[in-house]
Amino acid sequence: MALTLTPLSNIPLIRRDDPLADILVRALRDSRVALQDGDILVVAQKIVSKAEGRMTDLATVTPGAGAEKLAVQIDKDPRIVELILRESRSILRSRPGTVIVEHKLGFVCANAGIDHSNVSEDGSRSEEFVLLLPENPDRSARQLRSQIESATGKRLGVQIIDSHGRAWRNGTVGITIGISGLPGIVDLRGRPDLFGYTLRITQVGAADELAAAASLVMGQAAEGTPAVHVRGFPYELREGSLSELLRPPEEDLFR
Repeated sequence: MALTLTPLSNIPLIRRDDPLADILVRALRDSRVALQDGDILVVAQKIVSKAEGRMTDLATVTPGAGAEKLAVQIDKDPRIVELILRESRSILRSRPGTVIVEHKLGFVCANAGIDHSNVSEDGSRSEEFVLLLPENPDRSARQLRSQIESATGKRLGVQIIDSHGRAWRNGTVGITIGISGLPGIVDLRGRPDLFGYTLRITQVGAADELAAAASLVMGQAAEGTPAVHVRGFPYELREGSLSELLRPPEEDLFR
């Protein structure tokens, strides 16, 4: 089966409390995409965070002593460091310009996923605004899915993605931070391979594979394509959650 990814057009700059589900339904129509049962919408974290009011003006942030100390060590704005600490369970590594943390959501990422790019509140080039990740991306995906399904009458999956680095490899890729209506992991253990050998280990990070593909279509800079329609996902849709994709600390050899 062919996998087709279609970028959705005419999505405006999103602001706090914008009706994101309605905007995505209009974008589907403007892109001449008629939803079918089993389709998936992949949505960039940035527009979800903006709609949910996760924009923060650094002028309102007062760093504590811990943030001030760490900011000197890593040569970073102490106000941003304060936000990183608030959004994190623990600091794992640090170097000038970067802090690797275990985010409150459970995954490991740089700078708690706090974003400076393309986030100004008024569309200007102001550097005083930063964007935090959604408080509960799974919940955000469920809400979007429910609203879009109600508006269209179709059964679909919704995925929220962000760009993260990876241990031992350069470059960022799209990864899943929230899902509803599609699997995070597809467990192939017990199935035969091409030669009849029974698979014993293979579990496919299907949601992250799709996130990486959608990220290619979205772009990483000024492309302005924060949502992608997917048809032909090669696995059966089911309820899923971010937790499927998170390796327990006791099994994590990189910490």
